[in-house]
Amino acid sequence: MTRELAIQHATHAYDDGSLLAELAGRVAYPTESEVPEQGPRQHAYLNDNLVPALVELGFSCQVHPNPAGMDLPILVARRIEDPQLPTVLMYGHGDVVRGNAAKWDAGRAPWRLQVDGDRWYGRGTADNKGQHTINLTALRQTLRARGGKLGFNATWLIETGEEAGSPGLAAFCDAQREALAADVFIASDGPRLNAARPTLFMGSRGAVNFELSLRARERGYHSGNWGGLLANPAIVLSHAIASLVDANGRIQVAGLRPPPIPAAVAAALADLQVGGGADDPEINAYWGEPGLSAPEKVFGWNSLDVLTFGAGDPAKPVNAIPPEAVAWCQLRFVVGTDWKALESHVRAHLDQAGYTDVKIRVGMQAGATRLSPDNAWVRWAAASLERTTGVRPALLPNLGGSLPNDIFADQLGLPTLWVPHSYPACAQHAPNEHLLGSVAREGLAIMAGLFWDLGAQGAALRQAAKPAA
Repeated sequence: MTRELAIQHATHAYDDGSLLAELAGRVAYPTESEVPEQGPRQHAYLNDNLVPALVELGFSCQVHPNPAGMDLPILVARRIEDPQLPTVLMYGHGDVVRGNAAKWDAGRAPWRLQVDGDRWYGRGTADNKGQHTINLTALRQTLRARGGKLGFNATWLIETGEEAGSPGLAAFCDAQREALAADVFIASDGPRLNAARPTLFMGSRGAVNFELSLRARERGYHSGNWGGLLANPAIVLSHAIASLVDANGRIQVAGLRPPPIPAAVAAALADLQVGGGADDPEINAYWGEPGLSAPEKVFGWNSLDVLTFGAGDPAKPVNAIPPEAVAWCQLRFVVGTDWKALESHVRAHLDQAGYTDVKIRVGMQAGATRLSPDNAWVRWAAASLERTTGVRPALLPNLGGSLPNDIFADQLGLPTLWVPHSYPACAQHAPNEHLLGSVAREGLAIMAGLFWDLGAQGAALRQAAKPAA
């Protein structure tokens, strides 16, 4: 029973095709959480696929209704070897975004796993079925290498509503605190910094979506007869947005800007490089907060973007001044931002700028989290990844995107470690979503090594993390 044997067993699951076969079965479930009619598929994914796999590994499983009243069930699976051992809480989500089958390349389909070189195509391969399948496989092979004992207790939490904003998850975790109690949180989602470098991130930027709208009148009027006389709501709204963020992407509202980047975070970000991959877009160096590096802009600062902007019918323009204009904007933010007061900050700014008629409506929102790179659990995990791969991992105090990590970090009070098995150009949420086989294979090795090290070192880490009496 050795660490090397656990890693060997895990990577063999890739080499012999068993990982591919297991993931193909999961991709075949069209678990689109944005489609209410797919509720039965969510239940089937948990009950018919994941539960049997977890029971085989000694987990007791229970599928719970979603407390938000939506048909998006939540699975909790627990494996308790000894109450005196440390416990890890693991997470994944079984739902996916819409398949959008008509937009995939010819010969590809969202619900059929297809291999083309190093790319494994299919909806959910990267987000998130492929990632939790890698972790489940690595756990299985570590259990095998350790003779049927992990050396720690494990709890899996699998939701089916992440792509819909995780409705009910916070309330569920609050009600299930005892069942979800743990010493550390380990999960996989999101991308690595790049395909070649193992990555560990310890939190995520938060996000708030908000709608800006301006209705000038009840109907449109002929632009020839009334142009120059009637205020155009699309033009007015575009200038209102421009007052929030300038032409170079710098946020102009003081209340939406973050505090200075902490020294430990800045030191971790100095080791990183963003972009440069074959499929990555070219970065606009002038965009964003002046004086910051690219990693600092995306991992240590806030960004304000326009997600949609509409006036009239873009597909069928007519010679009329539109009666209204609507835009959905999004603030991505780091820890320390006064994001809960976003509406009041934006309202005060627009009023002062003369845009009192623009209405604001706040939509989806999630808090920001960040665990210091100096944390003992972070140092342990980083050392484990480097021992397995021989490469110093990229340490991100927080991911640039957003996850429901605030539920685990703030609500449950856990140190949160995310080990992603995807990469930035995976077409997540887009047609032709794919997982890289090479990254999946390395992910199996990384997780087997991490689980082995948790069994060997977790008790000492838990003791060291206890507050002094």
